[in-house]
Amino acid sequence: MAQRPGLDAENVLQAAVEIADAQGVEGLTLAALAAKLNVKTPSLYNHIKGLPDLRRQLSRRGLVLIKAAMVEAVIGKAEDDALLAAGFAYVKFARIHPGLYEAISFLPDYEDPELKEAGSEVVFFLLRILAPYGLSEEDALHVVRGFRSMVHGFASLEHRNGFRMELERDESLRRLLQTYLRGLRVPVE
Repeated sequence: MAQRPGLDAENVLQAAVEIADAQGVEGLTLAALAAKLNVKTPSLYNHIKGLPDLRRQLSRRGLVLIKAAMVEAVIGKAEDDALLAAGFAYVKFARIHPGLYEAISFLPDYEDPELKEAGSEVVFFLLRILAPYGLSEEDALHVVRGFRSMVHGFASLEHRNGFRMELERDESLRRLLQTYLRGLRVPVE
């Protein structure tokens, strides 16, 4: 089957990102993708192996981009300021890319080597931010888990309209993160 000029794997993935962000991961079907790209569904198989492969690629793209967003946010910052910036960047990413965020929240295959590597890169980045705190490796990993749980919970509640009061959400996020940061200064027993 001949490939359509101008259509490549990157175009296909970018169109998938746009559909997922607009309609959610469940709204991403091969039929919807083909319609968006103005091709017949079988033409997609020149660029992807099927819907599971596309969702895996979407998850990987999301992990790479959320890490990039956090890296950019923490440039020139350290310790509390860096972790605070990373938290805001995480939530901002979920706001801008709800479909991509959904794709990384529910990884299709935790054992996929590319997804494991991309996920590990996010963790290693956060561990580097935590290095000045002098935590043991185990303690730092617990802090990363807590951080992710906190920002994921905030982003998920926000996405599902869980914050309905007329109260500034970014201020709530700032207070949540600052409270967590104060806890890093208290020895764990």
